[in-house]
Amino acid sequence: MKNLWIVLILFLFGGCALHDAKKSFLESSKIADLERIPQDAAYFSKKIDDNASLYEIQKNYNNMHFHIWNMQQPKEKLESIKWAFNTYRPSGSYGENLQKLDQSFFDAMLQNANFDAYGTLNAKGLTLRELNLRVFPTVRPLLRDPSLAGEGFPFDYLQNSTVHANAPIFISHYSKNREWAYVFASFASGWVRAHEFVILEDTQKDFWQNRAQLAIIKEGEAIYDMDGNFLFSSKIGMVLPYVAQDETSYTVTVAKADVNGQKAILIDTKIPKEIATKEILPFSADNLTRAISEVSKTNYGWGGMYEQRDCSSTLRDMFTPFGIWLPRNSYQQGRVGKIISLKDLDDEQKIKTIKENAVPFQTILYKKGHVVLYVGTYEDEIVVFHNVWGIKTKQDGIEGRIVIGKPIFSTLKIGKEQPYYVEEAGLLKTISSMNIITSRNEAFTKK
Repeated sequence: MKNLWIVLILFLFGGCALHDAKKSFLESSKIADLERIPQDAAYFSKKIDDNASLYEIQKNYNNMHFHIWNMQQPKEKLESIKWAFNTYRPSGSYGENLQKLDQSFFDAMLQNANFDAYGTLNAKGLTLRELNLRVFPTVRPLLRDPSLAGEGFPFDYLQNSTVHANAPIFISHYSKNREWAYVFASFASGWVRAHEFVILEDTQKDFWQNRAQLAIIKEGEAIYDMDGNFLFSSKIGMVLPYVAQDETSYTVTVAKADVNGQKAILIDTKIPKEIATKEILPFSADNLTRAISEVSKTNYGWGGMYEQRDCSSTLRDMFTPFGIWLPRNSYQQGRVGKIISLKDLDDEQKIKTIKENAVPFQTILYKKGHVVLYVGTYEDEIVVFHNVWGIKTKQDGIEGRIVIGKPIFSTLKIGKEQPYYVEEAGLLKTISSMNIITSRNEAFTKK
């Protein structure tokens, strides 16, 4: 009898779970843009002129990628680095068990952060694998009220960004327990575990950054050392030093840890030619189609969690093989190149301005907290490519989300056919600027 009750309980709860999952899937599949707008970059890129020359911004990637190795000490002031400790409080903060965090959690994090040692190590290093930049030295999450739409899982506010394998970093100092280190990548900073990176000698650093760099153009391919040991998986946005080539492969340099796990050993290995490019990619139809198709293999990941991508990391990685370095967050990406304000324009004025000025695949449209890439028009409607979590809804004053959770092509009014669509929160209403990233002769300068 006891086993029968267990079976009945599992059936009831399992049935509810299946019903909810099916309902969410059906809601997502009814979004008109995902059915009507071609979800294929080739449809929009076919109009691109394949003879386009390189732009000035495409010649400055290495300077931005390696600029943190040219620092002697952190450029950020300590108070700026401590922003998260001044922002997050027990009130409204929840842990992984969906219970409120108490003050002891924040006290322990601050003590272990060891900020008295900030800027005392100042070492140059490389990441060993895809890793998370955390704003507290912990893998534990900080969630907002899970009962609210757009909060709870997967929105961990301690996740700042991710850094690809074998990326240059600047190490400020270790946490008090030495499990963590505070590091700077070229585009963001945060806490990483000490076993996730290696420290370079000056000769190793100089060798690495003075080589020509290969850009990875294929997602999720296993990369091994010469003995067949797995190192990491390829990701668009990753670059590696070039050594040599033969008919089918490139020889590149990669980093491993020494027996003590901290100092770097640089070794050569081979990768198939089809997963990397030695030359900066021009903006051709084939190149754009391939780059977007590859970054679209990952789902939406808040701050890059679970080795996925969010809106800004999708664009940042997509543009890397084209030799374009973009900053990490959406606001900074919206400041690259020629900026055209859309603020205070009505819907028709925005549409007119975008159609008259935007360059397909080279123009970012910005709204607070989100960026999208203009790719052209479909049936005279503006179409954008973006990695999006969902569509905001409101019913009887209660907010909700229709979750999409992946890269898509859509109009600026995606979800308008939904019964509880919030027009004032839609893309067209909320975009405030557009910027053509190739239109200025200098790259974005980190301040």
